[in-house]
Formats: sequence, structure tokens, C-alpha cells
Amino acid sequence: MPGRFPLLGEPLPLDLINTAPSLGDLLQTPDDLRAWCTAQAHRLPELGADIDVADVSAVRAIRAHIASALERAHRGQRPRQLDLHALEDAQRGAPAITRLRWEDSGVTAARQRTGTPGQRLAAELAEATAHLLADPAVTTIRQCDAHDCVIWFLPTNPRRRWCSAALCGNRMRVARHYQRHKAGK
Repeated sequence: MPGRFPLLGEPLPLDLINTAPSLGDLLQTPDDLRAWCTAQAHRLPELGADIDVADVSAVRAIRAHIASALERAHRGQRPRQLDLHALEDAQRGAPAITRLRWEDSGVTAARQRTGTPGQRLAAELAEATAHLLADPAVTTIRQCDAHDCVIWFLPTNPRRRWCSAALCGNRMRVARHYQRHKAGK
């Protein structure tokens, strides 16, 4: 999947927001959503292969609310009630239980949700967003400093300015170098 999605490995809500870069929506079809879920498989429960157009719509709708809530929260502003209610409703739409099973000589616990794949995914994403919104680190979320990039990230280093130092960072350094030399002529 490298290259299909611009940046992976950020908190799950940010990875979702980053599927709507300036060049167009990366989650337009069920295949797109399956590919993104596969790229996030280590962080998401198994959804199955039966993802359909309604599931894509559910995820895109919750993505808009996540983006709006995080945009305001990272600036220290109160998220809109509409967005917070949408995040709560998404979680209610696919309630979770902890399924207990006896295996060998002990009990295992696995969290499971009910609902369609889209409802389950929207609920997982809404829950992850709720945790991020409640985390004081939400105010440190940044958008890439490259003028043509809309990728969001949670910097692990306070000096981090770009989504990728190798991509946007390098492009911006080259552009600055070009401008300095062009101005000197």
C-alpha cells in the first residue's frame, strides 16, 4: 500500500482525515475503503469483505465530523455540538461488548461491535476520536507547513513542521534554496 495513502501511522482519526488530501478523496469506493482498512489492520478489528457503498458513505460522513471537531480542538476552541453528537451517535450505532471465551485454561476477552461494517468502522473511528479529543495532546496536532499539503499529524518532536521530511520537507527546502538563488541574481 505504500504511496496509495499519503501518511499512515498517525493517530487513527488523523489517518482517516488524511484520506481527503487536496488532490481528491481517497475513499470513494468500497475497494478504496477495504484498502485503507487493510493498511490499518493492525489497529482495526476485522470488518470482513462485505463493505459496500453505504459503508463508504458512513465512514466519509464520520470523517467530516472528525475533521471539524479536531480542527477546532487543536486550536483550543470548543468543537461544534453537531460534531460531538455525530461522534456519540456513531458509537451508539454499533455498540461494543467484551466477548468472553474459555480457551485452554483461561478466559480471553475480545471487544466486538454489532452493526454493518460501515457502522462498526465509524464507531471505532468515533471512539478513537473521542480519546484524542480528550487528550491534552490534541492542541499539538499540526497541519503540514508545505503550502500545497493538507496532511495532519501529531508531532513527536515539537520542531516537526512537515508531514514527511523526505517529501514535503525536502520540496520546501529546495523551493527556498531556489528562491534565495533566484533573488541573488
